[in-house]
Amino acid sequence: MLARIPAATEQVVLVTGRGANSPLATLALYERTDDGWQQTASWAAHNALKGWSNHHMAGDLRSPIGVYSLTDAGGLLKDPGTKLSYDQGSGFVSPGTGFEGEPLAGSFDYVIAINYNRQPGTSPLDWTRPLGSSRGGGIWIHVDHGGPTHGCVSIAEDHMKELLRTLDPARHPVVVMGDAAALSR
Repeated sequence: MLARIPAATEQVVLVTGRGANSPLATLALYERTDDGWQQTASWAAHNALKGWSNHHMAGDLRSPIGVYSLTDAGGLLKDPGTKLSYDQGSGFVSPGTGFEGEPLAGSFDYVIAINYNRQPGTSPLDWTRPLGSSRGGGIWIHVDHGGPTHGCVSIAEDHMKELLRTLDPARHPVVVMGDAAALSR
């Protein structure tokens, strides 16, 4: 996976799942310095209910493994001070309950679109799917609701706001995501 990080990238969001079929993960932020990569933050995270997939498909309840750029953000709430393109709007709602009965309200207060099967430079709500609709999409980093996701990665709201304020498009941020075994290949 390290070889797949673009040379221009200076910020990496590393999401490491506990296992191939686990919805539990850790999200860590790394920044390139003159001394190499330095970890600047690490937080508990959730990923998809059934874990991870090398070939994500719509509805498989797995998060896609890979390296994806991060260019666009948005949410129901106003921009917390991100340098990423930010789309605020009423479309960022998630009604109902999660897999463990937890309320989903507030999950999309802040989101960062993961550029898996989406058109970079558009709202996270844009449904353009370059790989086709069968490959899924709408994979985001969003506010944690206390349980597994459908395919996204989620972290606590305070950490989400910190991540949004830290990511800088001039530093070409990417997310590297997958279970620990997949990431070590």
